Amino acid sequence: MVFWTYMLRCADGLYYTGHTDNLERRIGQHDAGGHCGFTSSRRPVNLVWSEYFPSRLEALEAERIVGGWSRGKKEALIAGNWSLVSHLARPPKERGFLDFARNERWGG
Repeated sequence: MVFWTYMLRCADGLYYTGHTDNLERRIGQHDAGGHCGFTSSRRPVNLVWSEYFPSRLEALEAERIVGGWSRGKKEALIAGNWSLVSHLARPPKERGFLDFARNERWGG
């Protein structure tokens, strides 16, 4: 059995992160409302990212980690921009400037 960590973009632009053992069913529950207070009042929702894990514990840990990320870091993950995810993972004082067009780092 696989377990999923997923991220939804709500109608108001906020993100919701969760985990489940049945991704299709869970997205349907969020879309129908009533499954979770956060998404029920922010429908419709769109699945913007998901990843599967071999155990519930790993999916839950990924939910905890990704759910705590900044909006910018979540959007970098959604875009698959690992350079930006890595850049934003560093403390602001250590980041320097990242030229994304050239994928080069200056300063810091």
